Amino acid sequence: MSKAKILLAEDDITMISLLKTLLKMEGFEVVAIQADADVVAAVREESPDVLLMDVYLLNQSGLEILDQLRSLDDVNGVRVIMSSGANLRDECLRHGADGFLMKPYMPDDLIKLLEQTISA
Repeated sequence: MSKAKILLAEDDITMISLLKTLLKMEGFEVVAIQADADVVAAVREESPDVLLMDVYLLNQSGLEILDQLRSLDDVNGVRVIMSSGANLRDECLRHGADGFLMKPYMPDDLIKLLEQTISA
């Protein structure tokens, strides 16, 4: 598999560290942004293959960011996987997410979903 780029938008520092380690071990290029960063600007700058984003960021709503991404011509094609401790799968998919993972999830489930999303 070629080295796909994953952009992480997550507010849990421990989770970011674990995800970076796991994804790098699996051969992905990983960029993590601050939980209060401008996610749309980061997507424009990094051009990730997949944005892995928490539904609840520090002072931002992942769903609002997803709506913004889907409304902009230059970034609406980015693949987005949402994650949350609450079962918000249907809501995330309605907003245009390509996939959803409920926390806590197994590393294998994340890798499988990333690979499916990238190859879709």
